[in-house]
Amino acid sequence: VSGLMELLAKALAREVPQLCKDGVQLHFVGARAGLSDKVQSGLAQGEAATAHNTRLVLNVCFNYGGRWDMAQAAAAVAARGEPITEASLNRSMALAHVPDPDLVIRTGGEMRLSNFLLWQAAYSELYFSDKLWPDFDDAALDEAIAAYHARERRFGKTSEQILPARSGLVRA
Repeated sequence: VSGLMELLAKALAREVPQLCKDGVQLHFVGARAGLSDKVQSGLAQGEAATAHNTRLVLNVCFNYGGRWDMAQAAAAVAARGEPITEASLNRSMALAHVPDPDLVIRTGGEMRLSNFLLWQAAYSELYFSDKLWPDFDDAALDEAIAAYHARERRFGKTSEQILPARSGLVRA
C-alpha cells in the first residue's frame, strides 16, 4: 500500500501543473481518515492548486465506497440535527456537487457495482464490458454510448407510466 501512496504523490506532483494549465478543477472523493499525513496533504494541495479552475471538473474517487458515502452523509445530517430524509442525505453525499451519472460503465467482465456510487447510480443505465480497463479504448466507449442511446430511460418507472409523458397523451 505504501508503494501505491508514493505513486499517488508522484502523480500529483507531475499532473497538477498540467491540470492548472488545462483549467481542470480536481476533487478527491473518499475517506481521508487513515491516510498518511503526507497523502492527505498532497490531496489537499492538489485541490487547492486547482480550486479556481472552471473549464472541467475531475472527480477522483480514492478510498471511496458507496456504503461509506451513505454512512458519512447520515452522520453529517444527524450532526446538524436535521431530519434524515432522501433530500438531506443527497445534499450530504460526497458527490453532492455533481449530477448523478446517466451511464455507469463496468469493465473487466464483472456484473456488479462493487460498492461504487450505490446512491448516485439508482437510476443510471448500467453497461458491462468484458474488456479490462486498460483495453477499454475509444471504440469500446463508442459502443457503450451507442448502447446507452438505444435504451429507454425510465428513471424507475415502467414504459406504460412514461408513455403519456412521451406522447403528450393522457390516459383515462
